[in-house]
Amino acid sequence: MRAEYRFDYSRSRPNRFADQAGETPLVVVLDPDVAEIFTTPEAVNKALRALITAMPEDIKRKVPA
Repeated sequence: MRAEYRFDYSRSRPNRFADQAGETPLVVVLDPDVAEIFTTPEAVNKALRALITAMPEDIKRKVPA
């Protein structure tokens, strides 16, 4: 930051959305061709869960939770 920027922190307020950060789902942008097939979040989650169950156990353990 440049030295000439002067912020008046005495007028700052807490972020009113900060407590919601843990509650909001992760947002992922699908490519258009994929979005044509998986039109709902439930469809995407179902397909990903099926993929996870098909993965070998040693690979599942390497993926961070």
